Amino acid sequence: MGFLSALFGIKRCPVCGTRGARKAGSLIRCPNPSCEHFDPAVGREDSPRRNDFHPQNPLAIRYRTFQGKEKTFSAEKASLQRKCNHILARVAPTGEQIALSRDRIPNLSEVESAVPSLREASAPPRGRDLQVLSYHKKHGTTSPLYEQIRAKYPGW
Repeated sequence: MGFLSALFGIKRCPVCGTRGARKAGSLIRCPNPSCEHFDPAVGREDSPRRNDFHPQNPLAIRYRTFQGKEKTFSAEKASLQRKCNHILARVAPTGEQIALSRDRIPNLSEVESAVPSLREASAPPRGRDLQVLSYHKKHGTTSPLYEQIRAKYPGW
C-alpha cells in the first residue's frame, strides 16, 4: 500500500482484494457484491455512474466478438467516424467511444452509409499552400492565390 493510499484511506479489501474498500472504525466496507464485507454505499460516492447515455439518433450496430459471440450496440449516428479499418462510435449506456473492426460488423453497409463521407481535400495543406494560408491568416489579408488555395482546403 502506497503513501497516498494510506493517507486517503483507499485500499484493497483484505478478504477479496477488491480496490476501493474503506475502513470505518473496526468495520471493513467493500464495494464487491460477492464479498462478505459488501456495502452498497461504497463506490457510489466516489465515482458517478455513467449509465444514462441515450442516443438521440440511434443506429444498431451488430458486432461479432473475437470469441464468435454476436453483440448489438446502440450507437449515436452523429458520433460515427471511420479510422483506418475501424468504426469509432459512442454507444449506450455509458456514452464511451469504442472502436469496432469493420471486418467483424455483419451490417457494415448500413453502418458505412451512416458514417459521414470524408472530403476529398481532407489532407492538410503542405508546402507553398500552407505557407500562403498561414501568412494571410496571420496578417488578416487576402489575395487571389489565397482564395484559390482556400477553395482547395475548405476545412482549414
